[in-house]
Amino acid sequence: MPAQAWAGGYMLQEQSQLEIGRAFSGGAAAADDPSTLYYNPAGMTELPGIQVSTGATALFIASHQRDLGSTISRPAVGPLAGSAVVTPISGGNGGNPFAPVAPVPTTYATAQIGQSGIWLGFGLSAPFGLKLRYAPDFVGRYNSTYSNLLTLDAQPSVAWRVSDSLSIGGGMDVQYADVTLEGAMPSVAAGGTDTMAKLSGDDIALGWNVGALLKLRHCLRIGLHYRSQVKHALKGQSELSGFTGTLSALNGSTPIRAPLTLPGSVTVSISFPLDGKTRFMATGRHYNWSVFDQLRVVFPDGTISAKDYRYRDSWSLSAGFESVRSERITLRAGAMFDSTPTNPAFLSTRVPDGDRSWLSAGMSYRISPHLTLNASYAHVFIERQTLVRTDTFVGSTVDNRLRSSGNVDMLATSVTARF
Repeated sequence: MPAQAWAGGYMLQEQSQLEIGRAFSGGAAAADDPSTLYYNPAGMTELPGIQVSTGATALFIASHQRDLGSTISRPAVGPLAGSAVVTPISGGNGGNPFAPVAPVPTTYATAQIGQSGIWLGFGLSAPFGLKLRYAPDFVGRYNSTYSNLLTLDAQPSVAWRVSDSLSIGGGMDVQYADVTLEGAMPSVAAGGTDTMAKLSGDDIALGWNVGALLKLRHCLRIGLHYRSQVKHALKGQSELSGFTGTLSALNGSTPIRAPLTLPGSVTVSISFPLDGKTRFMATGRHYNWSVFDQLRVVFPDGTISAKDYRYRDSWSLSAGFESVRSERITLRAGAMFDSTPTNPAFLSTRVPDGDRSWLSAGMSYRISPHLTLNASYAHVFIERQTLVRTDTFVGSTVDNRLRSSGNVDMLATSVTARF
């Protein structure tokens, strides 16, 4: 099976249900909820006592593919030997490959250690992920039929209030990754039955992150945060099925290894008041997606199957407002532009992706001095992409031409408890 990969930005931005409501503009500077542990652990020093926040985001993803004339070519036989026979690929547009609802849960806890100026924290999140399955007759089935990436990240952290104007913090990322990729392979002869290939593997790897929070005159805050890349060494199986006759011996599984580097990021955020009740926030991020240049699968005999994807570094820019309307109610809203890391020359159906524009709104309701409910809504507009991709198989060449379109709605809620 040619090594196929996820061809989209599979980073999950939704690591804070509160931040969704202001389009992540609070980022490394807001420091008003335990989820600051993910965006900048130095922000823990703004959270007195012990605080816990837990919640989930429900993603409603609409994605559609439209065939623009995908074809398969095979060598001609008989009098036309030496030429190629090109025919349209049979099948449909694959339907919406995403589940009706995709949940993204998070939990964070922070604790001030007496009057020492030290805070400890712990977070559980899923910073990368995707899961999609196309209909069996999808016209792009030779590119992908099923993709599943699951990550779970545990982040123990510590922060130190150096002075009234400076705090620093950092943490480890203990990250588990599990990957499954499936796709079809065309038969050598026209009219034959497709065969199926599956790659799967998992790994645990370490990363780290550090941040700083500056509190300047006129309540201006500046937050800086760096999160390292995480280098996984996946180990698993390659499985082939569907071969018949003299090729049936190819059916079965083989151990494989596959390196996978998940990108890091740099975040710069500012926050300042516009009046006594309203503050403005803005955040810029840079993601080093260029670490994902190709997917390499290594077999026991040393054979390497590789496919280029040549992701490019990407960036996002967000801005938002937050207004305290009463002792109980705080309202917020924001917008964000998030560029895609995908390379137009190497697109794939693993994740239909394009530049993303966000609009969001949210609120917090203070139930009591010790308990707050947060709720947010966001809509994400995804730019259309045209996939033009050629993949070579044994005895055939597949030319996929597809147009992808889609959007995302999300509802998020969390509860923050303070002790």
